[in-house]
Amino acid sequence: MELLNFLFILLEVIVLFNLLIIVHELGHFLAAKWRGLVVERFGIWFGKPLWEKEFKGVKYSLGSIPAGGFVALPQMAPMEAIEGKGDSEQKELPPIGVIDKIIVAFAGPLFSFGLAYVFAVLIWGIGKPVSERDTTTRIGYVFPDSPAEKAGLFSGDVIKKVNGEFVTRWSGIGDAVTWQIVSSTGDSVPIEIDRAGQTLIVDAKPEKQDAEWYKRGNLRQIQIAPFQTPLIANVEENSPAAVAGIQSNDIVRKVNDVAIYHPRALSQAIEELSEEELVVTVERDGSMMDFSVRPVIPSYVEDAPPVEDQRPMVGIQWDLNGNMKISHPSPNDQIRASVMAMVNTFKALFAEDSDIGAQHLSGPVGIMRIYYMLFQSDYGWRLA
Repeated sequence: MELLNFLFILLEVIVLFNLLIIVHELGHFLAAKWRGLVVERFGIWFGKPLWEKEFKGVKYSLGSIPAGGFVALPQMAPMEAIEGKGDSEQKELPPIGVIDKIIVAFAGPLFSFGLAYVFAVLIWGIGKPVSERDTTTRIGYVFPDSPAEKAGLFSGDVIKKVNGEFVTRWSGIGDAVTWQIVSSTGDSVPIEIDRAGQTLIVDAKPEKQDAEWYKRGNLRQIQIAPFQTPLIANVEENSPAAVAGIQSNDIVRKVNDVAIYHPRALSQAIEELSEEELVVTVERDGSMMDFSVRPVIPSYVEDAPPVEDQRPMVGIQWDLNGNMKISHPSPNDQIRASVMAMVNTFKALFAEDSDIGAQHLSGPVGIMRIYYMLFQSDYGWRLA
């Protein structure tokens, strides 16, 4: 079953990746036909052809390697490096004007933009699932002994500005907390926060972990996680949480009367208190309820690590998405966000002291990997 699921997701990735490329090449093809250029071939996929047919002087083909497509325009650029020598080089081809070249070259990006706009309209109508982790600026968890903890940041703080720039979300490029940190320069980053109605400014000193020589370099971090509703997805049968009366869909609000803003906070409390009893406050159907839970080291787990390496647990599985909402951004808003993402990326790439470099950009393999991760989600196509 897992293999079938893997193959199905892989098929989805291949279909979407090929659609993006083929539509782009179709733009070049149709523009070339319109402007009267010689079109040798139009192929979907590469490699040894599985099917070929010549129609009105154009050889159409379906290749054996599902990696996009191509159009052979000998008056624009040779294709020998990809598809071997063509037939048109045996005869003199008429020259083409500059305007024709511009139109044909521009048609590919224009068709890509058109496809993007179609997707944007679909997202506008159907809606795009958005996690609260991506849209919040509230800190959910501060890692122990991190730059954030040393700077005096706490869970529950709401970040207003990073490095003097307003932030409105956690993830993304531009007005996002993570972006303003990773793209910052200098030894410290001023962070303006709201703590219980009081505005404070702290200076955090980002750290960058060393990476293996074969991996892309790590970026600056202060080691904080966004607010995420501690929503319980499942409670293990006969576990301490189940015995205490905790149920799926409960929201953990406090541990030992301390408010928590991220599932990791409960794990930290268990690690610190080991097998001591905890008072867990949950929200269930709008009501607050307290449960006494004593973590235990599970003895029923197959292939468990040595006892000294095991940690006490309460038997809770978290909903990793937290609360999700459906957003309906207009096509223009989506396009504007994409343009600003590109502008901010180029700014960071060419900034004098920036840690962001070409190694952090994704090529075709990286893009397909991202699509695969998105398709693994329950929301699948709506995220991709």
